[in-house]
Amino acid sequence: MTATERGPGLADLSGDAGTTLAWFRRMREEDPVSHDERAGVWHVFRYADAEQILADQTAFSSDFSDLTPSQEDVDLFSRGNLIRKDPPDHRKLRALVGKAFTARVVAQLEPRITEITGELLDAVKGADRIELISDLAYPLPVIVITELLGIPAEDRATFRRWAEALVSPNGGGGGLIPNEQRIQSMAAVMREMNPYCLEHIRSRRARPKQDLISALATAEVDGQRLADEEMVGFVSLLLLAGHITTTVLLGNSVLCLSEHPEAVAALRADKSLLPVAIEEALRYRAPLAPMTRRTTREVEIGGRAVPAGEIIVTWLSSANRDERAFPDPDRFDFRRNPNPHLSFGHGIHFCLGAPLARLETRIALELMLDRWSAFSAGPDVEFHDARGIFGPKYLPLHLRWA
Repeated sequence: MTATERGPGLADLSGDAGTTLAWFRRMREEDPVSHDERAGVWHVFRYADAEQILADQTAFSSDFSDLTPSQEDVDLFSRGNLIRKDPPDHRKLRALVGKAFTARVVAQLEPRITEITGELLDAVKGADRIELISDLAYPLPVIVITELLGIPAEDRATFRRWAEALVSPNGGGGGLIPNEQRIQSMAAVMREMNPYCLEHIRSRRARPKQDLISALATAEVDGQRLADEEMVGFVSLLLLAGHITTTVLLGNSVLCLSEHPEAVAALRADKSLLPVAIEEALRYRAPLAPMTRRTTREVEIGGRAVPAGEIIVTWLSSANRDERAFPDPDRFDFRRNPNPHLSFGHGIHFCLGAPLARLETRIALELMLDRWSAFSAGPDVEFHDARGIFGPKYLPLHLRWA
């Protein structure tokens, strides 16, 4: 039975988290590998199937270039878009930047991240109400990634607008399909973003500094350097992906804790539990709900034959709530261990910035617990469309300072 025959599909959902999660739960049971004729995709909802898809880059490609209508702004960005590359191009690009995001290198950023977080908290000190996203969860990772890249943090309002536009699930099928409508929406953002990044790349090529753009401009893989045009999408991706995951993760973590005071008390007493609690926040509210792939050949997923050339929407937010993989999955268990969630992906496309996102979130939560004796979310929390970003975009907090 298709999604069309059965009733509401992705395009009919409101984007509300509760509605989306209910849809996931029903689909995991009734139609875990579902062909959505209206959206022109296959939806995958269970953990084991999602893991299979993300792990196998030969059967499930990340490259949509031959399906995407050509558009010069999008084409320029795509030349260096690591997320949409298959081997061997993926290996070349990832090798260039991988050394900058190892756990050991990221750990050296801890003093600076702590300093930035302290400054942001000092700016709202004494206030009995703050808006977490604008006051902390957004500026913290933006300042960190812009300092790494060598881009002015003062432009962060522009970066936020670009990021939200690119991950917004507008257009047919929740914006997951590379159709003409989606391409034009992306092009409008990239028409601003590409020249902005290209200017910084060319500046560093001429006058290298101690930053990541300079390192990328001078690095070689297989005896070759990246052209400026190849670096545009790469730098843009680092800039946007370098902050959006942490922003949503930090917002989700605080929201989870606000809803579970027993977890706050335990973490305040023993902050060594924070890494495990952060992993549960990642599972319980996956920052980015879907990942898309395309079949390179006919494959079997969850007992269903899927033809070659089909678009697969792998719902991480659903896989992370799969009863077959996680006991009592709809409960926020801040002590859950092991916790093999898929929120950072899986396989060769596992999120490069995962160590940085985890570190920034841990430091921020540590300082919050030290400085706030109590906090609670207000009733007027606003959320992103849960078919794209799964988390708050406006999170008012009522505070008592320690």
